[in-house]
Amino acid sequence: MRRVRLSFVPGVNVNFADRDLALRRVEDWANRGMRLVEVVYGPEGCGKTAWLLQSMELLRGYGFDVVYANPLNGQVYAEIGVKDLKGELIRLVQEALSQNALARIAWIAYNVVHELVKARRGRVAILVDDAFQVLGVKESAMYVKALLNLIEYPPAEYERVITIVATSEGLSRREIGRHLWAHLDVLWNMPRHGYEELYGQIPSVRRGIDETWKLTGGNPRLLAELITRGWDVNSLINWLRDSKYLTRDFTAKWRDWLEEAVKDPDVLFREDAPGDLIDNLIERNLIVHALPDRDSTSWIDEPPPERDLELGIGRYVAWQTPLHRDAVRRALGN
Repeated sequence: MRRVRLSFVPGVNVNFADRDLALRRVEDWANRGMRLVEVVYGPEGCGKTAWLLQSMELLRGYGFDVVYANPLNGQVYAEIGVKDLKGELIRLVQEALSQNALARIAWIAYNVVHELVKARRGRVAILVDDAFQVLGVKESAMYVKALLNLIEYPPAEYERVITIVATSEGLSRREIGRHLWAHLDVLWNMPRHGYEELYGQIPSVRRGIDETWKLTGGNPRLLAELITRGWDVNSLINWLRDSKYLTRDFTAKWRDWLEEAVKDPDVLFREDAPGDLIDNLIERNLIVHALPDRDSTSWIDEPPPERDLELGIGRYVAWQTPLHRDAVRRALGN
């Protein structure tokens, strides 16, 4: 299978690295089909988009017509055998972008795949990336139910339909989890060997891999951000602090809990942990809460360690990366 080329930082492209277990899951779905929608969540920047784009290449090799949509970035790719539908998809997406109607892009992709099932009656896949952030909690659940209807109540008989939604937005997970519409699985940051494979493709690195691993925890987007910022760690931590709205009011309200959580995130799994704080941290994409057992099939690729407090990983709760934890620590003034 051809490894897709991905833009990493300006002037540097890399080949898709690692994620062999995650690609095997896609192969299994291609061979056996799906009963429910696959919703994959995990840290922002952990590589979900790269995995979906490589999955698109894999599914094409299995004879699938594939539509990929990223409403948040206004991106849509279609490898389908019906030219009229592809043209209609592009026209409608351009219209939605001109009106800044990003949420509409997710539904446009769905409607095109719905028509594609009727037209082709073969193997069809829809891969949707970062839709929940533009759809909102309630509409995200409606969207997953619509995708499930493609599987359970299709507009025509078909050979196989694959539906995958990837997100870093955590609050929608609870709403979707209340229904039996989807499998909720986790894609974590890259494991060490995969991170080394990616790191080896980057020319003129100025920091050792051990140092960047301890900063990023295997998160490729934050590695790219470090490079873009000339390896200025302080600048990156300040940017994360500010972009996550870690204000004085926020840290003053929750200081005691946050000071404990930067030491060990599992304190946020205690029964007396304040739900408002947990919701705030999830909404700001700072933590992943209620991690599955490490031997669970709910991991799309290799799970994180059982506990690694140096990387900010607890048994049940983890900071999305060590840098996310460091941004909170800086906001606390520690």
